[in-house]
Amino acid sequence: MKISISFIAATLIIGSFIGCNNTNTTDNSGATATSVKKDSAGANKGIGKFTNIRLTHPLDDSMVVRGKNLYDSKCMSCHKLSDEKLVGPGWKGVTDRRTAEWIMNFITNTNVMLDSDLVAQQLMVTCVARMPNQNLGDDQARAVLEFMRQNDGKK
Repeated sequence: MKISISFIAATLIIGSFIGCNNTNTTDNSGATATSVKKDSAGANKGIGKFTNIRLTHPLDDSMVVRGKNLYDSKCMSCHKLSDEKLVGPGWKGVTDRRTAEWIMNFITNTNVMLDSDLVAQQLMVTCVARMPNQNLGDDQARAVLEFMRQNDGKK
């Protein structure tokens, strides 16, 4: 048991210093919330300003294209579209595992989420590297979310 705890502690310490480490605690959302929001079903919405995302049905094709372009330029070096881990977790199924609000808050409020959201912290242990804040605006983050939904087979 001591080995497991030591390994986890070492992984956390090393993970905070390797890869795409970003220790800047400010972000472009201006959010300073410290408590995790949950919906009426108890689903984690994360920490940040997004509390009620209206999803498009059907998918917004122009947002999907913008989201794909952002993925290609900012995300694909660390995330695969499959469930395979690269540096960060694969994106397949992410819109089924996380709420739209959690995803949007994570994209736009990365540092606060990594510092305070338990789910984000668990991902950091698994991935070892801290995701850098990509400084995406709200519209850009929404486009990435729409691309993620399309990647997950949403129509």
